[in-house]
Formats: sequence, structure tokens, C-alpha cells
Amino acid sequence: MTLCTSRQLVPTKELLKKALKGKYALGAYNVNNMELLQAIVEAGQELKAPLILQVSAGARKYANETYLIKLVEAALESSDIPIALHLDHGEDFEICKACIDGGFSSVMIDGSKHTFQENIVITKKVVEYAHERGVSVEAELGRLAGVEDNISVSEKDAIYTNPNEAREFIEKTGVDSLAIAIGTSHGAYKFKGEAKLDFERLAEIQKAVGYDYPLVLHGASSVPEELVKMCNDNGADIKGSKGVPEEMFTQATQLGVAKINVDTDLRLALTGAIRKCFKENPAEFDPRKYLGPARQAVKDIVKHKIKVFGTDGKA
Repeated sequence: MTLCTSRQLVPTKELLKKALKGKYALGAYNVNNMELLQAIVEAGQELKAPLILQVSAGARKYANETYLIKLVEAALESSDIPIALHLDHGEDFEICKACIDGGFSSVMIDGSKHTFQENIVITKKVVEYAHERGVSVEAELGRLAGVEDNISVSEKDAIYTNPNEAREFIEKTGVDSLAIAIGTSHGAYKFKGEAKLDFERLAEIQKAVGYDYPLVLHGASSVPEELVKMCNDNGADIKGSKGVPEEMFTQATQLGVAKINVDTDLRLALTGAIRKCFKENPAEFDPRKYLGPARQAVKDIVKHKIKVFGTDGKA
């Protein structure tokens, strides 16, 4: 299935280059269904912000890639802002190839589970195939902290991105952007104690790879207390969650981060609004009556993120 629309998707390389120069970050928002996509695009359109729509392997399996492609076509036709369609965490060459052939303007090959040399080989293969077709490529070096419990100092050094390896990796693969590990993690439980990112390491990475090279921050949802409270007040059991404080994003964008991934915050907004609707209206069974408010809640959080990242008015 390929995109069929008069307006084209934009490669992330182009968007990130502008973001890097302007010292702001592109929000990359994960899409799983129609309501999420509508909310994200409407928020971007209203604030005249370029967007990166992200689709994970799980989303492709859940929604069917054909449906997602058609939704993205509708988004392009109903807006005039720059939009990139990005594969999030592609695990192998075959998945990346399928998305490239299907019309995605950007893919991520996540070879971080492999050895350094194996990661280089698989990433270079994806880069060569993608670049021949005008598609941007993101890779990952290091593994996000917090995935494993009881991380010792030596283990921390092993999973955090090494600046010298980052430079070598980029030189040998030609990859367009690099996701780095400096202390974030996926999900709603990013920190056990004080939220802390290794900005000293980030500065070293930026110096090593060059000040004109875009870095990517994964696991960067803020997990707003008000969204968690809305979920919990309406029957959820989300305890001890803690995300990335928003003031840290400003510092990150000054140190080369040009793309920030957001997924958990969208899920919290969607879930909280639906739970609230069911609690207040237990007899409700019309999907429009609970998915409508949920879509608005996601739109509100995306508009907030756009302003935090400094992307408003940059379309």
C-alpha cells in the first residue's frame, strides 16, 4: 500500500535541520487510530507547527498499515503544514523496507540490541536503501536507562550512549539522526527518585558528532500529574509514575536534540478522558460520546507540547 495524494510527506532530515538551526525540537507523536491522528494534526494545523507522525510495529499490527496510510492521506489533504510519516523502532531491514516501499518518509532502524558492529551493518543497509528513495533514517545507539532494575555504575556506562562511538557510528552508516540514551525510558515510570538526565554526556555527544547533527530523545513524555490524576480519579491504578520535567527539554534543544518522542502522555490523555466519561455517564455506549472528548484531550496535550518544544509557528 502506497500513499496516493497530491500533497507529499516531508523527510524528517529536512524538518530536523530547520529545528536544529532554530534551537527548537520537532515533536514526534505516536499514532494508533483515527482519533489520535486527528487530534495531533488538528493541533499542529491550529498552531502552524510541523509534525512527525510515528507508527510503531505494534500500531501497524493493531490498525493495519493500509488503514493508517489512508488516514495519513486524509491528514495531508486536510492540512497545509509539513508532515513526516516515521516508522518508530523498526527491528530489522525487512520492516524498514516495507515502510519505505509503502510511502513512509522516514524510518527508524533500532539495532541497539545488537553489538556495536552489528548495529553498524544493519543500519548502513537500511540507510543505503532509504537514501536511494529519498527517505530519512534514524538509528539508536545505547539502550534507555530504566528498562532494567538496579543499574550499577558500570552498567550505566554500558547502556548510555558513548560519544566516541556515536561519532564513529554516524561516520560509518551515514544515518540522518541518532537516538541517544542519557537517562530517559519508555512508559510512565521513567524515574524512581529525582528526575535526572545526563546533560554532561549529551554535551559530549553533541561535540563529538558535530553541532549541526540532529539528536533524538526517546522516552520523553512528561507524564503530567493532572493526567495521571484524571485517570486515577476515574478508576485507574497508576501509582509512582514520573516523567521528564518539561524544563529539561529546553536544555536538551540547546545541546543538539531536534526530535522528541511523545507517546505515554497521549495515552494518558486519551485514557483519562474515556474513564471520566464512563464514570460520569455509566449508561453511555455511543463511541462518539467518549472518543470525542478523548480526541480533544489528546489535542490539548499536543498543543501544549508544541508550545513547550517551541515548534508553534514554524510550519
